[in-house]
Amino acid sequence: MIDQAEIEIKSGNGGRGAVSFRREKFVPRGGPDGGDGGRGGDVILEADKDIGSLMKYRHQRHYAAADGGRGAGQRKSGKSGADVIVKLPIGTVIRDRDTGEVLADLSRHGERIVAAHGGKGGLGNSHFASSTNQAPRLAQTGAPGEAKVLSLELKLIADAGIIGLPNAGKSSLLAAISAARPKVADYPFTTLEPSLGVVDAGGRRWVVADVPGLIEGAHLGKGLGYQFLRHVARTRVLVHLLDGSSAEPVNDMVKINTELLLYDPLLSRKSQLVAVNKIDLPAVKARLPALKELFKAAGHRAIFVSAQSGEGIEGLLAELDAMLQQPVSADAAAEAPIKVFRPAPQREKVSVTRDADGYRVESDEFERLVAGSDTNDPEVRRQVLAELWRWGVGRAVRAAKIKPGEKLIIGKLELYW
Repeated sequence: MIDQAEIEIKSGNGGRGAVSFRREKFVPRGGPDGGDGGRGGDVILEADKDIGSLMKYRHQRHYAAADGGRGAGQRKSGKSGADVIVKLPIGTVIRDRDTGEVLADLSRHGERIVAAHGGKGGLGNSHFASSTNQAPRLAQTGAPGEAKVLSLELKLIADAGIIGLPNAGKSSLLAAISAARPKVADYPFTTLEPSLGVVDAGGRRWVVADVPGLIEGAHLGKGLGYQFLRHVARTRVLVHLLDGSSAEPVNDMVKINTELLLYDPLLSRKSQLVAVNKIDLPAVKARLPALKELFKAAGHRAIFVSAQSGEGIEGLLAELDAMLQQPVSADAAAEAPIKVFRPAPQREKVSVTRDADGYRVESDEFERLVAGSDTNDPEVRRQVLAELWRWGVGRAVRAAKIKPGEKLIIGKLELYW
């Protein structure tokens, strides 16, 4: 399982508006009939239960929606650009790489967000007709689409998570209680990625995750634990599995709980079910009474099981079922990730700033009008300047108290006030 990736997305640009005039036989005054450009396509992120990792996005990193079509005569609007849908595993947290802000947390199958909105199409010249300008030769370019680099982080969503030191038998336990078949071997760090299994208990079904790689110092990046501690945050209950053949099993439990506390204090408050594994081994069976007294003295109730022989598994599942049936506590509710959906900040409608070349006027709508019109043509230039007040540019320049003769720069248009 690959649980981190980065992708680059780009929504479609809006289509250009058309400059067109109706010319038909027996229609002497057809007038302007240029259509609007089409809207650019969106980039949509969707949670899909059939996708289990972010492996695909390590290799396919670029996603771009289609641009909107150009407008045409007879007031024909351009075709809207096709959207691009990027399907992600359930439990994916999406962040803007540049700002670090959380854009979304996809926690349900079919949940969608628009990560990059397509650009608006430009207006055709039919929108600029008036009593004083009956033959407008003005049109807007389409608004550009949004480009972002997104950081994807997968956090498994499970009812219970199995934690413990390497070689405690976590994978064996998951295989014993579910149909999952994780890799099992007699050496540490056998499991290099989290595994999920579906467990039938008490007439209900639960999803259980085997969280590998936790060792002392995992919160500092030692071993593999730091990569997988994030998966523990999504579980409601933790099954803390201990190796019954360990010299100090209680101390092993303290080590792991300390790592949870240091990584995130909320994790240390999760409900835990303590299970001691490998009671089928003769050495462990011989010291079973001593182990029970040891955990009792430490104030912990432990269940003794064998993932190999199945002994004690039914009791473990019954206890797990009872814990999962309990209502979610206030602390657990506080742990739920906050979904944040922030729209892209919009620039002021018109802004005027001074630089070395003169006064620079910024206005998305008016700049697109300038970009879509041939301002080298004196008549078109006159029509563009006549539109200054309609778009609020004239009022903004007056409010800035610019003196006559000062140079104004509006997109590619330069003029003196």
